[in-house]
Amino acid sequence: MELLQAELETGRQALGGLDAEGAWRAFLRFAWLRFDLTDTPDADGLLFQYGTYAFDGPAVFMVDLTRQFEIADRQGDHDHFLQVHCELRFGAAPALLALGSFDSWFFHGGGGDLDEWAEAMSGREGWARIRTLKPAGIRVHQERV
Repeated sequence: MELLQAELETGRQALGGLDAEGAWRAFLRFAWLRFDLTDTPDADGLLFQYGTYAFDGPAVFMVDLTRQFEIADRQGDHDHFLQVHCELRFGAAPALLALGSFDSWFFHGGGGDLDEWAEAMSGREGWARIRTLKPAGIRVHQERV
């Protein structure tokens, strides 16, 4: 979580000063870092998703940029996943709510190309509407799943 937080604060800009594109670029820098994980195709995944959610209060439009790591036990078997989230909250503007929801995974061990995936996410029509907006709030957290 600290590595993602550091990428978000690159340039000494407070989280509150980031627009969605700045957060996405920071997330991609974090996505390029490689870690010593189990040798399975889903051990290191990236999730780009947006939609309207009501996790801890009224429904708001959110972009959730997530990195998921597989954590193995001492024998090398799957124990759990650890997800590091960067949630961008935008409120409930009708234009954003109209975008609906979307999600896409990328796995470092899955044979795809990270640059191609990132370009595809950046090229989405929904992202074109979101990218220059400044979120009402940014929350960085991690959870065990």
